[in-house]
Amino acid sequence: MPSFNRVVLMGNLTRDVELRMLPNNTAVADIGLAVNERYKSGQTGEWQDRANFFDCTAFGRTAENINRFFSKGKPILLEGKLRWESWEDREGNKRSKVKVVIESFEFVGARDSGGGGGGGGGGGRSQSRSSGNRNNGDDYDGGSSRGHEPIPEDDIPF
Repeated sequence: MPSFNRVVLMGNLTRDVELRMLPNNTAVADIGLAVNERYKSGQTGEWQDRANFFDCTAFGRTAENINRFFSKGKPILLEGKLRWESWEDREGNKRSKVKVVIESFEFVGARDSGGGGGGGGGGGRSQSRSSGNRNNGDDYDGGSSRGHEPIPEDDIPF
């Protein structure tokens, strides 16, 4: 039976990137990601906000670039897959969780800003296998003229 495992998330880093090296010199970056969700309460009819928190891991050049360009509070759009991990804790209890394995990412928000999402973005060419517009950060130059200015709402044709 065929299967499909793909996730796309946009949110803000909840902590600074934790970079480490595997014995074979592969970089591994771990991040925490907060993704806000807005929903209408069935009981009160009022809009509610809820934060969802995800543990994410990147490998290789993607890990190095996330470490280079991101820190706590910065927005990021990432694409990857879900991976279930299980282990025994020190007391011998079985533990498990689902992590996001990052395969590519994009810069979001205004350049040199400390937060906020949407708009702007930009920088870099993709090396993703599935799309020509994904950015794994390999060519990001920290703010060249390759980015895009936000489009005024009145100029959008739909």
